[in-house]
Parts: sequence; structure tokens; C-alpha cells
Amino acid sequence: MGSNGEVSKERKLVGELLRISRVRLGLTQKQAADVLLVAESTYGSYERCERIPTTDFLRDADPGLDARGALIACIEMMEEEKYPPKYANWVRLQRLAQIISGYEVMVIPGLFQTRSYTRALYESRVPAYTEEEIERHVDARLERQSVLTRNSPPRLSYVIEESALEKEFGGPAVLKEQLLQLLEYMRTLNHLTVQVMPNARHAHAGLQGPMQLMSTEEGRNLVFVESQAGSTLISKPEQVNGLFDLFGMLRAQALTPWESAELIERKAGQL
Repeated sequence: MGSNGEVSKERKLVGELLRISRVRLGLTQKQAADVLLVAESTYGSYERCERIPTTDFLRDADPGLDARGALIACIEMMEEEKYPPKYANWVRLQRLAQIISGYEVMVIPGLFQTRSYTRALYESRVPAYTEEEIERHVDARLERQSVLTRNSPPRLSYVIEESALEKEFGGPAVLKEQLLQLLEYMRTLNHLTVQVMPNARHAHAGLQGPMQLMSTEEGRNLVFVESQAGSTLISKPEQVNGLFDLFGMLRAQALTPWESAELIERKAGQL
């Protein structure tokens, strides 16, 4: 939505394309939802422009409603509405990345967050988001998690500060659910490695802050850094290579994956 609360013209266009395609096929909203394997309420919210359609939905809806490429062409517009411009590019690249890595100091990485945990993060934001903005951001973050289960998934490697496992966003029950979900991913996703940087490790290679790293299928290495002052997508090889080396040092200084799993399980059991 725009700053005045109005629905963007781009989202109106997608909603109208959905309606036109559905009506041309003689389908009700419920029938269209059944064809596309989504809830009727979800389909209706997209057509009424109440929610931003996910990328997977638009990919399925284009052939499902015989939109002949019109809905596929809207994917980029919807991604730009969900994410800041620089991060939209990062998300697109991430879907096809061969390797995804990250170092987190404050929160559980977004790819592994539960809905309750993600919502609690956005509810605690200052200045506060509106309810509509919270839902939009939560949906966008959870949509990104499809990369975990895609065909030929990327290799994933994360280092998380122990203190991030202790912040009770949303309360102890929300954190416990989050830690248990992270453990489940660690146990079931063979392409995922998670290591914890213990609080006792006062001096290590990550003191300059969090970062996300990626290697694309074309062999490009990229780094995304967020801070209070803004975000930066780093692509210059000399800078990127240094940060990849830094991440390697972080992994060497962190607990092993097995020690990390034991620590996370212990913390979950204390909640």
C-alpha cells in the first residue's frame, strides 16, 4: 500500500487480471481456488487486492487460469512491492543460488523463522507498523522459505550468536516453538549446517555485524549487509572475497554443528 493507505495500482492490476481470467473461464472464486490448490479466502484476498500474491501463486495461476503470460509478467512488480529494491534483487538471486550462508547476531535467520516469531519481530518494530504492513512483511518473509525445499536445494550454512537464541520475542512459548523448529530443520535438511557462536567467545571475526552471503549458479559471489543506516548489496570481488574469508573464520571459531544442536535443545528445554 502507499503511504496514504491506498492499494497500489500494481496490486489493483494483478487483482483485475485474476478476476478477468477467472470470469473468462466461467469460474467462481471457490472453483478458481480449487483449481489452484489454495484456500478460497486466500484466492479472494488476492483478487480483492487485500494481500500481495506470492510468486509461486502467480506462477501457478498463469497456466491455471489461462492468463497467457500476463500474471507471470506481474511477478517482478509484486516482488518490488514486498521488498525494498535492493533486497528484491537479493531475493530473486537467492531462489536459484547454489550456496546461501549467513551470520546473525540478533535474531534467528529469516529462512527458519516460524510465523509467530516473525510476527513478534515486526510487532516490536519502532516506529510501529500497521496491522496490514505487519501481515505483508510476515507473508513476504515466510514466502522466501520455499528455497529450503526446492528441487536441487542450495547448500545452507549459518552462524548464529548464542544471544540470538535467548531473546524472547513474543514470549517464552514463541521462542521455544522457534528453537524446536530450527532443531527440526537441522536434523532433517541434509543441505543445512547451523553453528552457534557461544557468548563466551568474546573476540571473533564477526564483530563488525551480521551479513548474508550467496554463490549463484553462474559462479558469482555476493554479500548483503543490513544496518540501521540502510542496506548494501556488495558485488566487487575484492570486497566479497574478504567477507567470504571472514565467514570461514567465523565457522572455525563457532561450536560444531553437533555441539550447536545440543545447546539449542538445552535452551528449548529451559523454556
